[in-house]
Amino acid sequence: MGVFSQEGYQLRLEWGPEGVNALRDCDVLVIVDVLSFTTSVDLVVGNGGQVRPSRWKPSSGRTLRPASLAGETGLVELPSPNGSNLCFLAAETGAHVLAACLRNATAVARRAQALGETIGVIPGGERWGLDILNAGPREFGPLRPCVEDYLGAGAVLAALTGRASPEARLAATAFRTTDVPAAVRGCGSGRELVENGHSADVDLAVRINVSSAAPVLVDGVLR
Repeated sequence: MGVFSQEGYQLRLEWGPEGVNALRDCDVLVIVDVLSFTTSVDLVVGNGGQVRPSRWKPSSGRTLRPASLAGETGLVELPSPNGSNLCFLAAETGAHVLAACLRNATAVARRAQALGETIGVIPGGERWGLDILNAGPREFGPLRPCVEDYLGAGAVLAALTGRASPEARLAATAFRTTDVPAAVRGCGSGRELVENGHSADVDLAVRINVSSAAPVLVDGVLR
């Protein structure tokens, strides 16, 4: 991938599926999908449960609701058009794959640092035209970089040590210098959830470093 693989840096950042491909040579890939896949994963794994990422089916009628998963302790199958899909793609690279959010950023950073030298952080972003709250995605539009995943990625990178690419360094700076809960609640993704009656999900997602869970994908299951 040349310059776009951010070669020469230990800590890297790139967006979405294309970012997974660009950073495929990293020892570790950290997936960030704050609203709401990786937040849901943290809640389940933090309770001792496990999550099997699955492909999103528009006809499934299921939405990701972190608040509804707070008590889960077993094996949960979670469909997601962003975070779950990225877990599949990242696993195909042969890298160690972890799931991070604001809640467990430092715990995931420590685990990632123990697993490898080069760490790629992948903010999932959203998709234009995607309406998960209602009928689900009929067709994936272009990637929409989003505030919550950029700050979630920055939270992980801020807790890592090593030579960071400019992309990674700027995300860490954004996290350190931003009122993160206010920014996530006020951005487009946060407002969408709040205005549709899901403020409890956002409240769970904006809690920073309250979890010691560091979910790792092993044999198709985050545990």
